[in-house]
Amino acid sequence: MFDLIVKGGTLPDGTVADIGITGTRIKAIELLGSAEAAQIIDASGDLVSPPFVDPHFHMDATLSYGTPRINASGTLLEGIGLWNELKQVMTQDDVVTRALQYCDWAASMGLLAIRSHVDTCDDSLKGVQALLEVREQVKNYIDLQLVAFPQDGFYRDPGARANTIRALDMGVDVVGGIPHFERTMVDGAASVKELCEIAADRGLPVDMHCDETDDPLSRHIETLAYETKRLGLQGRVAGSHLTSMHSMDNYYVSKLLPLIAEAEISVIPNPLINIVLQGRHDTFPKRRGLTRVKEMLAMGINVGWGQDCVLDPWYSLGTADMLDVAFMGLHVAQMTSPDEMRKCFDMITVDNAKTMGLTDYGLKIGAKASLVILDAGNPIEALRLRANRLFVIANGRVISQSERSDAVLQIKGRPGNIRRRH
Repeated sequence: MFDLIVKGGTLPDGTVADIGITGTRIKAIELLGSAEAAQIIDASGDLVSPPFVDPHFHMDATLSYGTPRINASGTLLEGIGLWNELKQVMTQDDVVTRALQYCDWAASMGLLAIRSHVDTCDDSLKGVQALLEVREQVKNYIDLQLVAFPQDGFYRDPGARANTIRALDMGVDVVGGIPHFERTMVDGAASVKELCEIAADRGLPVDMHCDETDDPLSRHIETLAYETKRLGLQGRVAGSHLTSMHSMDNYYVSKLLPLIAEAEISVIPNPLINIVLQGRHDTFPKRRGLTRVKEMLAMGINVGWGQDCVLDPWYSLGTADMLDVAFMGLHVAQMTSPDEMRKCFDMITVDNAKTMGLTDYGLKIGAKASLVILDAGNPIEALRLRANRLFVIANGRVISQSERSDAVLQIKGRPGNIRRRH
């Protein structure tokens, strides 16, 4: 007797199976025949996936678009300036309210694991306190990891170092940084070194905003790879953005990619945001604002798509939908073969889970019973349609349901019900 059985769903690898759940864990993945359960969901013909995972987000800023003004230029630097204006007027309660609303959106979209950077360049640390509260409130359905992120520069901001360490002492999970925003390249490299040492001393992961610029001479990912190996942090470090690599010469990149692979650094490109923010100084030809995703994948580097922003000082759109993120990513990276599109689905599920170190994640016996049933037959169709989430299950409990996206067509001689699945 199970608490819940998901019957007849198609798994991402094409296998058709039932999933038996007891309590908060997956107990069986097989054809269960007439096995009984308190609740049975018929997923015949539908894709059953592990939950979506976003390894790069800014929850302290989310849903703040228009406060105190909009980003008129649409640039990264104006966004940072606007964020500093917002910090002066927002309250801790405001951050909690916006973050919880975003978590509601995420839950409805099957996005059940999020790594959020939280600004530590604020003596009050109200964002840190707010997101620690939110992490506690959503822990039964969303795995929320927090990154101590000195937004204005670990050395550039006079209080950032002390406040970042305070945030870690308060229970923030991951050490972050932004070396390309320091005053000089030397300071940027020094910040990478010290922040990695802090992480090593505390046994914490590292996730750095790294080289989010069009400048091909911004090469802090090289320093991050070196420090990762020097300190024995392999498998615990992520480099986010890495957009300078789209402007680097190929010879240097041919040296750099093996260093990243040897250091076992995960890479998080953010296609929705960087295609908007990067290349702003270009006329034509205009750069895409995306790091070298396909080349990294060919080197065996773990790469996963990140969302970064939703309705905040940097980005005026977004719905907490990781299928939107992967859909943009596959276009910008030109990953349109069947195998590449299936990989893009993995990049927002299992690959991102690896980046976040989620050990009890996935469709496997003994894993946390969190999964999503989508109105699609396979991962490629899910991406094409940005498919509705028919059911979202978190820790063995249904937390969200939605209808299929069928349309009623009223044209003589044509079918009355239209489903865009194919």
